[in-house]
Formats: sequence, C-alpha cells, structure tokens
Amino acid sequence: MVVGLMQTFVGRQYVIPSASMEPTLHGCEGCTGDRIFVEKLSYRGDKSPQPGDVIVFEGTESWNASYVSPRSSNPVVAKIQDGLSFVSLAPPDENTLVKRVIATGGQTVSCQEGDPAIMVDGKPINQDYVLDPPTYPVNDLVGSQACGGPYFGPVTIPAGNVFVMGDNRTNSLDSRYHMDDEFLGSIPEENVRGKVAFIFFPFSRIGGVDDPDIQAS
Repeated sequence: MVVGLMQTFVGRQYVIPSASMEPTLHGCEGCTGDRIFVEKLSYRGDKSPQPGDVIVFEGTESWNASYVSPRSSNPVVAKIQDGLSFVSLAPPDENTLVKRVIATGGQTVSCQEGDPAIMVDGKPINQDYVLDPPTYPVNDLVGSQACGGPYFGPVTIPAGNVFVMGDNRTNSLDSRYHMDDEFLGSIPEENVRGKVAFIFFPFSRIGGVDDPDIQAS
C-alpha cells in the first residue's frame, strides 16, 4: 500500500529499453538498461515541464502504432500484473517513453539549412548533451548534424503541450516524426508521468540526470 501511494504521488522506477537517449540514459535490446527514478513532485500544482527536463510520458495515439501491451491475454494473469505494477514489480500498461523537453506551449520550433542547432523562437538551443558523433550519418541533401537529421518545422507548440526529442538525435522517433498528428508531434502535459531524477542501477552508472536550461541565451 505504501509503495502504491508513493508511485501515485511521489514517483516510480522505469527501465530504459532503447538507445534513443544516449549518452544521457543507456539502453539497448538484450543489454542491461538503466533503471531510473522518475519523480512527480516537480510538476505538482501549477508547475510544468521546462525546456531541458528529461521526462517520462505516455505516448499519444500517433506514438502508439507499434505498441504491444505487456499484459497477458489471460484476464486473471492480467489482473495479477496490474497488482504487481501498483508496487513497481511490473511495468504499467501504457506506452511510456522518455525524451528531453525542447520547447513548451506557444513556442515555435524548427531546424532548417544553415541553422547552428535546433531553433526555438528563432534562437539556437544548447545541444552539449547530444550524442556526438551521431549513431547514423545524416543525409546533407535533406538535413544536417546540427538538426539531428532531416530539416523540420517551423511548428508552434499548442498551449499545455511540450515538444520532445531524444538526445540520440539520429536514433530517436520523437516529436519530429509525429508532426502530422492532432498535437503537431507534441505531448499534452497531462500525459507526463514525471521528471527523471536519477539512475539507480546498474551501480556503475548511479547518478543524477542533468536538466540544463537549454534555452539560456
């Protein structure tokens, strides 16, 4: 009961399943992915995710095309799994993802030929945390390394939403790849499950997760 209450009001653990947030968070198929603690207190009340925060969120419909529920087809087993999830011994039955907030509601995001970085309201953001060199080469005819892949935007983020990207820019299916949906690729704040606070396993990677002010001029 205590664990369940903590997960509801304080935070819970998640496992990183992919490499989309390298080098900040480690994960890959068949390897020991980082286990992270995601706290909810930072977004209580009128507080919202800020640019630079690394967040866990539930994907919207356009993000869920390849999602497969971890629940058993047996309804009894599925109920047991729901109970285990309540005490963090099984994953939640939702498509939870982890990315970094790049921009918030009302801001305009783009990256075009000649831009030195992702641009928010016409200004380049800090990209010191991005994986370099990139996992995959960028086609210079349609994009750039500064953009982390193909050119995109401009797109103005709806109020109450956030635009997110992976730190492993060329290996992340993030907001850039869902810009034709009803939210223009962004995530409603109500879908945010919390802010990534720290890595607690494996022991060799224990430590906090930085949330730099990426829009600082």
